[in-house]
Amino acid sequence: MPSDAASQDPKSLKGNWGFPTQMIFGPGRIKNLGQACKGLGMARPLLVTDPGLAALPMIADAIAANEAQGLPTGLFTAVKPNPVGQNVDDGVVAYRAGGHDGVIAFGGGSALDCGKAIGLMAGQARPLWDFEDKGDNWKRVDPDGVAPIVAVPTTAGTGSETGRASVILDEETHIKKIIFHPKMMPGTVVSDPELTVGLPAHITAATGMDALAHCLEAYCAPGYHPMAEGVAVEGIRLVKDWLPTAVKDGGNLAARAHMLAAASMGSTAFQKGLGAIHSISHPIGALYDTHHGLTNAVVMPYVLAFNRPAIEDKMTRLAAWLGLPSPSFTAIQDWVLALRAEVGIPERLDGIGVGEERIDEIARMAAEDPTAPTNPIPVGAPEMRQMFEAALNGRLG
Repeated sequence: MPSDAASQDPKSLKGNWGFPTQMIFGPGRIKNLGQACKGLGMARPLLVTDPGLAALPMIADAIAANEAQGLPTGLFTAVKPNPVGQNVDDGVVAYRAGGHDGVIAFGGGSALDCGKAIGLMAGQARPLWDFEDKGDNWKRVDPDGVAPIVAVPTTAGTGSETGRASVILDEETHIKKIIFHPKMMPGTVVSDPELTVGLPAHITAATGMDALAHCLEAYCAPGYHPMAEGVAVEGIRLVKDWLPTAVKDGGNLAARAHMLAAASMGSTAFQKGLGAIHSISHPIGALYDTHHGLTNAVVMPYVLAFNRPAIEDKMTRLAAWLGLPSPSFTAIQDWVLALRAEVGIPERLDGIGVGEERIDEIARMAAEDPTAPTNPIPVGAPEMRQMFEAALNGRLG
């Protein structure tokens, strides 16, 4: 944990930011939710969250606060941990039936992704899968039919609150598909670390490692985007300094705030690209219904090892920026392994219930995943199989 007092004082960790969208950040800022809705022209928003969160007081409190400000707010909770197309379709039905004029996507990555997709589809005539992130499919969207969206993250992981896409599972094909449009970026984000305090340690660890995966893969992705890389490096530093504290002491508001920022930074950075960590994680999640961040965390060191020839110089620079001893690729790999062990991430895929029985299917799906083209080393099904086998067997060399 850093020793400077400012980084440990939650009262100093507040701000109103204009990048990458309007962000209201800091402890207690949930009180600004009604203001955020009104600022985007909402008069009757629909709050989208998952069933577990819906049972907690924070949801009832948010709806009551909106009501007190003259904002009658509906509630939609039929959201799976890995949201599916039917969740989005049902949400659109609820949106239209309730006469709503905006969406509050409130929760972890599943609720944020589903809420954003509902906002996208609120005024569309075409089906959801027509907007899968392939080619120029996004141009099929009627931009006037996209509802305004306020995002309220309650986990520090996916960073979906600052993203222009949603990951939705197509139950017919068992493929996680990325739905994209620039207007899916929420118009306002209310990031209040107090909302993440009740998150269990194992979920804090898994979501925090998801933020790390986003930053690491964005940093390693090929192409010239120094702005994204700069954001990614600082996000990695925040994870290094604060994730262990957030896991061990869930009530530490400074740690919660820094991790919330790191998550938003990850999704801001990965417009540069992702890679095989996500390419492999997506089909595993689709076929085994595993937690996305946890799957990323298990796969991470094996993908880094595969990519070593293309990223060694970058890893050496990163190690130096992070203040690791003897800066090198090995220093980063050792740090990742130590961090995983410290926060309780299983070493191999069997630790999350994944075996070799669908290896060929996963390798093929991973090679076809839209995150595969920006892996630092070109990959197809054979290379994906190689990394998957390494993660099954715990083989780094």
